[in-house]
Amino acid sequence: MPFWYAIRIGVAAGTLSLAGCSLGLFSSPEPTATNNCVDDSKECIDRRAVALRSMMADKDRRWVREPASAESYASGVRLFAYKSRKRDLSCDELAHGRREADAAPVSLRGPAAAGLSPAQISRGSMLAA
Repeated sequence: MPFWYAIRIGVAAGTLSLAGCSLGLFSSPEPTATNNCVDDSKECIDRRAVALRSMMADKDRRWVREPASAESYASGVRLFAYKSRKRDLSCDELAHGRREADAAPVSLRGPAAAGLSPAQISRGSMLAA
C-alpha cells in the first residue's frame, strides 16, 4: 500500500507542477526595460502598465542599468519610471537617468526609430525633456 501511495503523490505533484507551468505561475518576470509596445491599443496600454508596475516594484532597480531602445523611449515607460522613482534613486542612478533622458531624443530621431510614427517620436521626446 505505501508504494501505491507514493506513486499517487508523485503523480499529483507532477500534475500540479505542469498546471503551474501552463498558468505561468513559475515563469520569470516580464522584461521591463525592453517594453517595445508603442501603439495605443488596449493590449499595448496594458503591457506598458504591467512594465511600469514591475519597474516600480523592483527594489534593486535593475531596469536602470538595462539598455534602452528607441521603442522603449517612445513608449514612455522608462522615462516615466525615472520621474516617479527619482526620490529613491542614488546619485549614480540619477546621473544615468539624466544621460538617458538626454540621449532619448537623439535615439528617437536616429535609424533605430525607423518604424515609429512622428507622433510616437514626438511623445517620447516630450517625456525626455
